[in-house]
Amino acid sequence: MYANAQAETIGRDDLESLQFERLKKIVEWAYEKSAYYNRAFRRRNIKPDSIQSLADINRLPLLNLSTLHRTDAFDILTLPLSSVLRFNHIIESTGEITKLYTKGDVLRNVELMSRCLVAAGINNASVVGVQGEMSDSRMLDVLYALEMLGATVVPFGTDYRQWLRLMDLATVDTLISTPQLVMQLIIQLQTIGKNIADYPIGKIVCLNANTIQNPLQQHIRERTTSKVYNLFAPPELGCAGMLYQCAEHSGHHLQEDCYLAELVHFDSEEPVTEDERMGELVITTLTAQAMPLIRYRTGQAVRRMSGQCSCGRSFVRLATPYTAIRNA
Repeated sequence: MYANAQAETIGRDDLESLQFERLKKIVEWAYEKSAYYNRAFRRRNIKPDSIQSLADINRLPLLNLSTLHRTDAFDILTLPLSSVLRFNHIIESTGEITKLYTKGDVLRNVELMSRCLVAAGINNASVVGVQGEMSDSRMLDVLYALEMLGATVVPFGTDYRQWLRLMDLATVDTLISTPQLVMQLIIQLQTIGKNIADYPIGKIVCLNANTIQNPLQQHIRERTTSKVYNLFAPPELGCAGMLYQCAEHSGHHLQEDCYLAELVHFDSEEPVTEDERMGELVITTLTAQAMPLIRYRTGQAVRRMSGQCSCGRSFVRLATPYTAIRNA
């Protein structure tokens, strides 16, 4: 089942053609509209017409988290505030990030999230508990995507007393949360003599802010007997729908129509081009309007998996070292 079969099963030649057109546009947009990127490109003597192929992306400067933290969000912003639909300030263990979104950005994020949720088997018959802070734009995208799919949504919030009450009031079959909050729920249920495994939760979708997979998830699987799906949701990307798992659980699909992925060596800018070889994941947002990120070093170790997933999705699959060990 697909949320957008045309996009998710696109042929490789058509996909690369689409990526190239979007890459050219985003580079031109950033060069003309963003003070930060205009300076960064000029330092390397880069102009939009320097991009003549997808391979030319390696001519552009890399961006890392420390630089992002030192850069004013309004220097990256490509539009006046009057064009911004949503303003979000996120505080994580890695630091504070301000993200701004246009209407187009929000619609795109909800579309991408819908694909992730459908890939996890969520549909209009699902009853989904959403555990977390709704002031977080990523959680709002989850909420809107669920409602667009017609699922019954139960916002749990962040108060454990509310969690316990809603677990008994609503027959939740799916939980969307962070691994940390799921563990808190398990512990709070224990304190009142209840076991989360006694509830009909068949799926748990984990939003991971700092890593693609979280060590807590093995414990969650054992305690809940639920099938656990990963979403990579770093605050600097401002979206939880970039990288996701389908029902096959064979790697993580990258939404390549909206994100261009590269692998580079951790200690240099040298590309890793071979499949099945580990490198650092570098991401370029191809469709972000308000705050594009170009060649952002995520710090995540991944490898490209060879072959197409049996789910039929043509998007590239990325595996973490944990996936490599687990599937060996």
